[in-house]
Amino acid sequence: MRKIALFGYSGHAYVVADALTAGGDHIMGYYEREKAASNPFNIPWLGYEQEEGVLEVLEDQEAFAALGVGENRIRKKIMLFLKDQGVQCTRVIHPASIVSGMAGVEEGSFVAAGVKVNALATVGAGVILNTGCIIEHECTIGSFVHIAPGAVLAGSVSVGENSFIGANAVIKQGVRIGSNVIIGAGSVVLKDISDNQTWVGNPARRIK
Repeated sequence: MRKIALFGYSGHAYVVADALTAGGDHIMGYYEREKAASNPFNIPWLGYEQEEGVLEVLEDQEAFAALGVGENRIRKKIMLFLKDQGVQCTRVIHPASIVSGMAGVEEGSFVAAGVKVNALATVGAGVILNTGCIIEHECTIGSFVHIAPGAVLAGSVSVGENSFIGANAVIKQGVRIGSNVIIGAGSVVLKDISDNQTWVGNPARRIK
């Protein structure tokens, strides 16, 4: 049983906490800007998530750090801060997900219940693979990406850093999506998309 300190404690963090509990881990508490008004998991507030001395606390408790922040930009900021402090963020993989032994998931990433990650897929650092999404064979997911619930990435799709793929979106096999891209919920992406763009619809079209 691992001892875990959760960074962030609202919304998405509850899903991460549930996955940790399902996997038999012990959540020692949470770091957040201030004490949360709601505490459904009844765990103690440990302090501000970007304060000095976090490494010493975790080492003293023989604990790991887990990211509980849904927004890509903030999650990246916290993970990079922790890395500068010498803290490595652990992966959290729900026991009800399916991750191929031939796939790779890097540090700080979260794999929710019902997710399927197939052979030779690679998932970068600080990624969220949200409930029930499918990452098919040979996909490449850059760091700090969020794949929302129910999205389907067919084989050999690539997604650049900091991008967001909305709920139930479908990405055609072999499509390349750049960095800092937003794909709206339910969109069907049939062609490559460059960096810093927003696409929605079926078939997906650029709106920004």
